[in-house]
Amino acid sequence: MLLSDLGRVGFDPFLEMRRMQQEVNQRLAGLTSAAQEFPPVNLWVGEDSVALTAELPGIAPDEVDLTVRENTLTLKGECQAGAEDEKSVWHRRERPYGSFARTVQLPFRVDPEQVEARFANGLLEVELRRPEADRPKKIQIKG
Repeated sequence: MLLSDLGRVGFDPFLEMRRMQQEVNQRLAGLTSAAQEFPPVNLWVGEDSVALTAELPGIAPDEVDLTVRENTLTLKGECQAGAEDEKSVWHRRERPYGSFARTVQLPFRVDPEQVEARFANGLLEVELRRPEADRPKKIQIKG
């Protein structure tokens, strides 16, 4: 926009601001995927337990540190970068590497003694049980 455009009849500054906002949104649209948390997780809630799955491709089970405290689950580990040839020039590099830590807030306290974790084909499955004392109890009404 030229300064001379400010004096012309029919100039709409709000239209110009909307055009600029659209341009900024288009330029930033490609950056949103880089900001995702790693590893991606799914969480299911049942009456007495919580189930979590996490995608950890290319990571061995012994390279993952899983800790539970009260109603918080933390996954830590490191994704190793593949072997690089000094002559290679990357065309595209989207897979993350380096250390990661992901903390997930659970909907209720869990018993650390009743946690089962399984790992197969890059998928971590964790089942966390609610302590017996914290489970809802049905109260019989006398009448």
